[in-house]
Amino acid sequence: MSETTDSEGTTEESGDTSAETGEVEVFSWWTGGGEAAGLEAMIELFAEEYPDITFNNAAVAGGAGTNARAVLATRLQAGDPPDSWQGHAGQELIGTYVAANQIQPLNDMYEANGWMEVMPETLIPLISQDGNIYSVPVNIHRANVMWTNPTLLAEANVDVPTSWDEFFTACEAIEAMDKVCLAMGEQWTAMHLLETVLLGSLGVERYNGLWTGETDWASAEVTTALESFAQVLDHVNSDASALSWQDAAQLVVNGDAAFNIMGDWVNGYFASSPDSGGLGLTPNDAYGWAASPGTAGTFQFLSDSFVLPVDAPHPDGATAWLNVAGSKAGQEAFNPVKGSICARTDCDAALFDAYLQSAMDDWSSNEVVGSLTHGVVANDSWKSEIDTALGLFLTDRNVESFQSALAAACASIGACQ
Repeated sequence: MSETTDSEGTTEESGDTSAETGEVEVFSWWTGGGEAAGLEAMIELFAEEYPDITFNNAAVAGGAGTNARAVLATRLQAGDPPDSWQGHAGQELIGTYVAANQIQPLNDMYEANGWMEVMPETLIPLISQDGNIYSVPVNIHRANVMWTNPTLLAEANVDVPTSWDEFFTACEAIEAMDKVCLAMGEQWTAMHLLETVLLGSLGVERYNGLWTGETDWASAEVTTALESFAQVLDHVNSDASALSWQDAAQLVVNGDAAFNIMGDWVNGYFASSPDSGGLGLTPNDAYGWAASPGTAGTFQFLSDSFVLPVDAPHPDGATAWLNVAGSKAGQEAFNPVKGSICARTDCDAALFDAYLQSAMDDWSSNEVVGSLTHGVVANDSWKSEIDTALGLFLTDRNVESFQSALAAACASIGACQ
């Protein structure tokens, strides 16, 4: 049984959802592998709960939402919002959509559903401003994961590296076998790699300080980190710019590359069945994982969430979708397939595979920091400036110019004075 109220809030039990009619357009970037399969699982649950509401899946292809957010921005500027859209918890949400008054508070929905009792304390401040809560988180992802090919590492007689120095040593042995050391894809995956190198080189306190102005982007410590990043790039595949994140990850399980640093949606892609766009592989058999070099004991996180726009065309449909997205049943249907863990704290761990159970343990015990690439620590404007600087760096490999551009980006956004 599920109860709905108006667009201000819902509760999860009682009532008859069959009376709800209309439609809802939900915008995301989940179009491939475990991502699309996870979304489809939640859509199927939505159809059961709200059989008379037509669900329009407006997903736009492109890793990390690079294409989708551009399409969304155009629609919002034109006054044509979808009924709900995917946004990352953190500054992407607060510094972009809340700052532009594009989304509505969901406090009544949280109260009606009892969500404050089941959402992590870590998340609530990242989706709130001035006492208002602005989105419904559906998951927790880990960004700082190194995916490995155990067979290839054994053949090269190397261990999984725990530091960047160990990584460079491992690359010598791997490349002597004519294999790629680190598989990488298009530019947003290079930004993802950059944030893990910054974290592994600077440590938690100085990494966090990059986003508050307490760590100087022009400092010697950042220079060292960027030099390490440049050295890491010397060991990636030459066709990186032409590959999606799935293509890059597949190089590892195909035996063409030893490592891939990417978020744990890779696990969803590896483990989900081929008929749902995955590879059907078994964790700890066909592939292994570890924290990216220098980040053991740290969980670099992101969270996907959904919002209720101001002037949503179908607010009742949007509310119905948010009700499912925030529910225990919705998150248990979605996350095991997506390759993420629930945002809610009450999901059944037995539904999740070996990797995801390890992620649950680490989320509850590790020190938590936010992702740059996936919206936690920087708003879209700041991230765009970093992305522009990164694009130039991938071409010229000039650390001094790159560092100057990063420092200028921090100053222009107002975080560094």
